[in-house]
Amino acid sequence: MDRSRAALLILLAVLLVVPLALDRYLLSVMILILYFAFVGQAWNIMMGFCGQLSLGHALYVGLGAYTAAALYQHFGIIPWVGMIAAVAVCVAAASVIGWLAFRFGIGGTYFALLTIAFAEFTRIGFDHFGWVGASGGFFLKVQDRFDLLNLRGHPLMFYYLALALAAGGFLLSAWLLRGRIGFYLRAIRDNEEAARASGVDTFRYKMYAVQISAGMTALAGVFFAFYYNNLFPEQIFNIGRSIEIILAPIIGGVGTLFGPILGAAVLTLLSESINEALALSGYEIPGAKQILYGIALGLAIMFMPHGIWPAIADRLGFRRSDGDDR
Repeated sequence: MDRSRAALLILLAVLLVVPLALDRYLLSVMILILYFAFVGQAWNIMMGFCGQLSLGHALYVGLGAYTAAALYQHFGIIPWVGMIAAVAVCVAAASVIGWLAFRFGIGGTYFALLTIAFAEFTRIGFDHFGWVGASGGFFLKVQDRFDLLNLRGHPLMFYYLALALAAGGFLLSAWLLRGRIGFYLRAIRDNEEAARASGVDTFRYKMYAVQISAGMTALAGVFFAFYYNNLFPEQIFNIGRSIEIILAPIIGGVGTLFGPILGAAVLTLLSESINEALALSGYEIPGAKQILYGIALGLAIMFMPHGIWPAIADRLGFRRSDGDDR
């Protein structure tokens, strides 16, 4: 067993037992870390593996959240079934975006702008969609009674759900990275023209990347809806949420497996530490979290341009988990 796998097993063992010793606040921090690790892993498949920059991933969080929450609230459909509908809706939306972009040769910055545009159009639409509360918000009933079937209950349940999502996202990403699909995706990322000349169906595999990424992000949206119990279009579809999603893999290491996990832990702990320090001091600085994220991103780009995980992996002799066997 190589050191990367040993480290992963140790990390998983720690994560399984550590919530039993945490209070409610620290448990919520751990849930946030696992949540951002999962959505970062989802975005990483699209950008890190395939090189398609999305700045509108909040679209899939919002669509997934609203789909499952509305089915539960209006029709009593349990969220486990709602997840299937949420994934289907998000994969369909991603297919439309991908088809428009890839069929007409839209890539790079223009593809990123297209993803922002779709997220903004959807936000405006939901702001006037009365069936799900419009701009006034959509609310789910809160209950402390443990009910796994309807995703109602104590934060400890949501912690293990978030851990299952993060672990599942990691395993799926590892499977993709090690297989033929991952090989083709990285070929497209590195040189799309050369990949096409070598016989790779670049349109097909880019569509796979956006569909898988959107489907995973839809699951994060369902988790978000039933954990927080309220949805507001201005918050969930906001471009700021898309930026939060992409920061963890960028700072941790784009295209790697451990990067989104490490980046999510660093950013969440820094953010919560700053919030706690400001609360204790009695000062309030508007936009403090955004300032912190900007500083962290700037430092990472200056001193570790490939991310935190590749720098650590190279120094300690771990496998990089990005197709580089070092």
